[in-house]
Amino acid sequence: MDVEKLVKWKEFANSWEANLGRTHHNSSENKAMETIEKIVYRHPFWKRLNPDYFHILEECASHVRFGMGQPIFQADSEAEYFYLIDQGSVGLEMFVRGKGVVTIQTIGAGEALGWSWLFPPYRWHFTARSDAATEAVAFAAPVLLHYAEANHSFGYELSMLVGQVMFQRLQATRAKLVDFYAAIKDD
Repeated sequence: MDVEKLVKWKEFANSWEANLGRTHHNSSENKAMETIEKIVYRHPFWKRLNPDYFHILEECASHVRFGMGQPIFQADSEAEYFYLIDQGSVGLEMFVRGKGVVTIQTIGAGEALGWSWLFPPYRWHFTARSDAATEAVAFAAPVLLHYAEANHSFGYELSMLVGQVMFQRLQATRAKLVDFYAAIKDD
């Protein structure tokens, strides 16, 4: 990612956050800054990250709040953020022909939301909607990608952390499929 795109992204992110009433990490409110730092440092997702990289996370972190039923992102839209849920829960939804919108997974406090930002074409595959009042830290994906490309050690650690989440979700999905097909076989 070139510097011009990064600057445009930061301008867009600051404008977007202001319009949604989000608190950006670089805001003048020390309380919000402390909250973001505390959430980032204590969130289980980062427990194996080299502490030398926390300055990167602080640079691109925003504290976000979503009301019950509020969309967080839409399927097929650009994946611009990576979320760590601090409080509340988020349903991952998809449209199923003949059934309508179906919640396929619920992401709760202490979990990570979204990995589409890490892989081309950088578009969401599902829709995410808050199931309850939810607080999270959103990380600007273009900034994370920029640092991952510039610092391969950071990029490797980040990829491994996201890969672990993907692996856990795949295992959970497999277990659900086994239960689903066992129920069909019994009928």
